[in-house]
Amino acid sequence: MILYNVTISIDAAVEEEWLQWMKEIHIPDVMNTGFFIDNKICRIHAEEEGGKSYSIQYLAKSWNEYNQYQDLFALKLQQEHTLKFSGKFAAFRTILEVVHHQTV
Repeated sequence: MILYNVTISIDAAVEEEWLQWMKEIHIPDVMNTGFFIDNKICRIHAEEEGGKSYSIQYLAKSWNEYNQYQDLFALKLQQEHTLKFSGKFAAFRTILEVVHHQTV
């Protein structure tokens, strides 16, 4: 499995609007591509200046699904986010290969 992690620092003045938009618009749009099987929004607890940090995580079954998402949808969805919150966030992406996963 592949964990696609997007870490975002969002301006505190738009945090609530951003979080609502992520839950109601952006994440459903990403999930509707059909390439991910799970998602999470996690609040990062650390000292920040002027913003709040979040980790948005998407789980894909394979590299193939992740790569197809990148090829077909990622740029458009990232551009929508950038247009809506331009100048009010910083983001970086990390791709992790899950080598073990156990649920209880």
